[in-house]
Amino acid sequence: MKELKVLIIGAVALGPKVACRLKRLIPSAEVIMIDQSEYIAYGGCGIPYYVSGDISSAEELMKTSFHMLRDAEFFFNAKGVKVMTQTRAKKIEPESKRVIIEDLKRGKESVLNYDKLVLATGSIPIVPDFKGAELEGVFYPTDLTSAIKIRDRISKGKVESALIIGGGAIGCEMAEALTDLWGIETILIEKESQLLPGFLDETFSRMLLKEMQQSGVIVKTDQTVKEIERHPKGERLKVITLSDEFEVDMVICATGVRPNSELAKDAGLLLTPKEGILVNERLQSSDPDIYAGGDCIECINLVSGRWQYFPQGSLANRQGRIIATNIAGGYARFKGIVGAFAIKIFGISVAKTGLTFKEAKDCSFDPIHALVVQSDKAHFYPSWELVYLDLIVDRKSRRLLGAQGICKNGDSLMARINPITALLYNGATLEDLSNFEMAYSPPFASAMDILNATSNTAENILDGLNMTIDPEEFERLFFKEQSQECICLDVRGPENAAPYVKRYGKRWINIPQEQLIRRIEEIPKGKMLLLMCNSGVRSYEALIQLKDLGFEDARNIQGGIAALKMADIIKNDS
Repeated sequence: MKELKVLIIGAVALGPKVACRLKRLIPSAEVIMIDQSEYIAYGGCGIPYYVSGDISSAEELMKTSFHMLRDAEFFFNAKGVKVMTQTRAKKIEPESKRVIIEDLKRGKESVLNYDKLVLATGSIPIVPDFKGAELEGVFYPTDLTSAIKIRDRISKGKVESALIIGGGAIGCEMAEALTDLWGIETILIEKESQLLPGFLDETFSRMLLKEMQQSGVIVKTDQTVKEIERHPKGERLKVITLSDEFEVDMVICATGVRPNSELAKDAGLLLTPKEGILVNERLQSSDPDIYAGGDCIECINLVSGRWQYFPQGSLANRQGRIIATNIAGGYARFKGIVGAFAIKIFGISVAKTGLTFKEAKDCSFDPIHALVVQSDKAHFYPSWELVYLDLIVDRKSRRLLGAQGICKNGDSLMARINPITALLYNGATLEDLSNFEMAYSPPFASAMDILNATSNTAENILDGLNMTIDPEEFERLFFKEQSQECICLDVRGPENAAPYVKRYGKRWINIPQEQLIRRIEEIPKGKMLLLMCNSGVRSYEALIQLKDLGFEDARNIQGGIAALKMADIIKNDS
């Protein structure tokens, strides 16, 4: 029987997973990986932590959990896989099943034949079209080679100030990396009106913004870079936006990445709308002998039903196993994604799964959302932290559409986002989450977990029991458009409410919820009532009472004072 020959182009995440899995399934197979870089099999998602100094060396990103360096020698000796580094694939010839390669060290071309070909070509940075985007001192932190250059420049004391272009995940993580350990004065510019556009709705983006600003990052949103130019008297760079100018020692462009699919395109393979390599559920391209996965493909989002580009190392590893299984004669399928995402920025963790409220509307759903703030452990257990969790649900079908959250304790947040991810994957409804069983013990959760509490709140909103407004809507009504037509009715205790009553006078009334019925005459008529408590629970009780007494123009503020403070809409009590 002819020995199976498999060629893998790309050796960072997907490629090594395919190679190792395949050699376990078919030990006799000849497996060759090529990569144009000298660095392979590294954890690309760890790059910000290497730049920050949390990870001591680049080699740490290339080691196994048992501290073995995953270089070419390791793959050959431990896995039986041949690796050719600093080797570029120049052309695929599907008809003859061969790839023309170039040895970048010697400048020589040669040919590799294959029975099955795997494209693990990853992503390439989106280089902005403004002048100066490729000047020396402008970096794109998308691979380990670039990260080493950034770290080297910083560690030599050449960087006192830096500017980051892009407020997505990499931009935010790099801002922390530069500011937290190195003490670099860091400016972050984002062309959209918020951080993490497309990943968070406004309330949660504002929470993240506050955390970054309090940690020393200068954040400028709604800023478009026009040009970068070299300072005439030195190595510094001048970044010119449509409204401002900044002089810095280094610029990091975190302007996103796109699928590295040129090789596939030139070979005649079909591409998706964003030019990812088109694959089926078995991760085969339009040529059944060529597979692709990881950052060079787009996936179907199982919630929206649309194509989504979602470059993540964890996704590449899962897809790598599926590809190897199928090459070995199995039948494994990759159905799609729901877009689960998490980052840690300074003192908080941020996570999202499924669709945001805005995305849901853009996908023609009729969404509602429920924002709940609750302790991650039993309220009487020491060391609890608040979880801010928002659930998005389709009004008509009650289908779960997505969730997002923030917490200082990242483990607690992930323990809530991941179950929702699993439910989204299977098309679950709100009722599935309302009755979702969570393991309970006071050190880990409340008896009524925030997952259940948030879904119950969403049910109350859908059933017309809880009439809500968002924190941003409160800001607009109370501080801007209708400031004289609405009153904040604070149903907390006098001690909690006193600073706000003092600050806002007659526009902020305090009547504790348990005293509301007997003090009903104190509430002014003809005003919109904005009901306030710490988290939205007591104010919901007050809303029910007021509706029963004929007050129809009353609204419960989602997330209460906790959400307003976290989003920097209302300042602290002092």
